[in-house]
Amino acid sequence: MNTANTLFLILSSVLVLFMTPGLAFFYGGLGDKKNVVNTMLSVFIMCGLAIVMWIICGYSLSFVGDFAGIVGNFSAFLLHGVKLTALTATKIPTSLYLIFQMMFAVITPALFVGAVVGRIRFKFLLAFTVLWSIFIYYPLVHMVWANGFLAKLGVIDFAGGTVVHIDAGVTALVLAYCVGQRASFRKGVEEKHYNLPWALLGTSILWIGWYGFNAGSALATDQIAVQAVLTTTVATASSMITWMLVEMAFKGKASLAGVCNGTLCGLVGITPATGYVTVAGAFWIGLISALASYFFVNKIKHRIGLDDALDAFGCHGVCGIVGSILTGLFASRAVNPSIALDGLFYGGGFKLFGTQLFATVFAILFAAIISFVIVKLLKLWLPMRVTAEEERDGLDRGEHGEDADYLM
Repeated sequence: MNTANTLFLILSSVLVLFMTPGLAFFYGGLGDKKNVVNTMLSVFIMCGLAIVMWIICGYSLSFVGDFAGIVGNFSAFLLHGVKLTALTATKIPTSLYLIFQMMFAVITPALFVGAVVGRIRFKFLLAFTVLWSIFIYYPLVHMVWANGFLAKLGVIDFAGGTVVHIDAGVTALVLAYCVGQRASFRKGVEEKHYNLPWALLGTSILWIGWYGFNAGSALATDQIAVQAVLTTTVATASSMITWMLVEMAFKGKASLAGVCNGTLCGLVGITPATGYVTVAGAFWIGLISALASYFFVNKIKHRIGLDDALDAFGCHGVCGIVGSILTGLFASRAVNPSIALDGLFYGGGFKLFGTQLFATVFAILFAAIISFVIVKLLKLWLPMRVTAEEERDGLDRGEHGEDADYLM
């Protein structure tokens, strides 16, 4: 066992887990005050639900066996037969790699919660998450990170552009359309943020945790991990400043909520490319991610009638798509010799770019179609949306019987 790599992955796993309560503060702060408890609980409950699911069947379906290059099998149900002390290629225990991947399984479904806060029933969300994990998340993990058919095509995704952000972002889009618009959205009323300092706190936790997310995906204390830290930092700063400047140009002033969103866009955009690109590549990925997300959120979302309450698709979906495609442009073998081809901008031709484009479109369609089917099937047994009265009064009281602030 490599002690340095093992300690590094333990720290990275803790940082990735820390991101989920950070996301709870981010979403809770940006949401309205009558749905804060519901929003934060809907995110935080994934720490329990996703971990139990991962141990029961998630690891097995993701990494054990292979069915047509699409998914694993159930042979390691409850980790039966898994040699937890066996060492991986980077000399860390299999149990630790299992834990690291478990934390990705926790944060990913928490992301799409932001699209439907204030109107989806808690029980429906839990049931949907269970089925979504089995039929969408675990298969995508297998296809991209467990030598499934996308990996064999040459798709590269360092830390989760397709597996995490496109996956969750497109699911958010489907859920938002299926559950329908909020009454306030239909009336054109912009609900006030509950607590912007909470949103900033959540953003800061996410940024810190993202180093575990991205650098940890190197699975070793090596130059690739260092490069991931550097490119993550540069892309995030580039995106933050780009969002602020565009907002000032179009609205005349910068907002804290906007800067927080811009920061998150950079983190999302660089995720699939972070261990493959130069610092210059990271700068452009951050800049382009912020531009794409800003114009979608501010110019397109309302025109297409998308009530994505906290911009889960507008940030994670849009920037995940942008980052996945741009990886095919900016990837460099000089940075990471493990990849077979350079990106288009580094003399590799169109092959990697075309492969990334195919994987991006495939992930979008895969997540969208299966999410839609799951929603339609679940609605046969469970109501998806709260009543108009519950929506008006808030889900904190209606779904949980609690208030975020008893002094208000």
